[in-house]
Amino acid sequence: MSMTAVNLFQRYLRATYSGLIKPLQAAYQHRYLLLLLIRRDVTTRTSGTWFGDAWLLLQPALQIVGFWFLLDVVLQVKFQKNVPFLNYFLIGMLTWAFIAEVLGRSLTVLSEFGSLYRRAVFPVIILPLFPIILSATLYSIVMGVTVGLLEGYEQAPYGVLCILGVSLLLIPICYLLAIMGLFLKDISQVFPFLITVTLYLTPILYMPESLPKNLSWLLVLNPAADVMALVHGGLQGLAWDWGNLLRPLMLWLLLLAPAAVLFRRAEPHVREML
Repeated sequence: MSMTAVNLFQRYLRATYSGLIKPLQAAYQHRYLLLLLIRRDVTTRTSGTWFGDAWLLLQPALQIVGFWFLLDVVLQVKFQKNVPFLNYFLIGMLTWAFIAEVLGRSLTVLSEFGSLYRRAVFPVIILPLFPIILSATLYSIVMGVTVGLLEGYEQAPYGVLCILGVSLLLIPICYLLAIMGLFLKDISQVFPFLITVTLYLTPILYMPESLPKNLSWLLVLNPAADVMALVHGGLQGLAWDWGNLLRPLMLWLLLLAPAAVLFRRAEPHVREML
């Protein structure tokens, strides 16, 4: 291997390391500022309501109740599996709702908090972490309670760990989307369509085996399908393989360096886009 290739590989490793460590260091260093932003966001969203902050937990909980009534009471959908369809669907849908909420807000987070850094010194690096931390806090509670009710309370901590694990996987994607959402405004227009399509291509409304054989390659290309396989495997004992673990892990490692480099180079110019 030539020295140029070695140097490039070393630079890539440093960028990959930076893509994970720097956001975590920034989150810890500015943890009180992040907590203040979260508190401000919660207050803004629930101000003037009777139940106040409780609505942040009640909203996903009400979605779960609605799905339960439709699928279990009205449609009475069943699986030819040991795992009831309702349990399978609700756990998958909660995980998907968390991912969709984090990614959707990541697109607008830099514009949303532009007033904070437009004319003042502000650690912009923490802003893409804001959707992850806020949503992970809420969905960890809802997922823990849901898993406890469906699978037994001894499984509840594993439900929380699933949300935290997915949060870690989303870090480089959130940084990429934050920059793309600010500099490429059109992406926010097509993003809801992409999320909907990905939902239908992810085994949430159906089991992976239900997908036609000629379309099974879509599950290999869809990292969300691997995440769902790991979640269902860990919480419900359903089948998974090492490919389900290695594919998201490799994608995560591949995205850390580009996310770190792109954000570092774009950060000095974010104020110009507001």
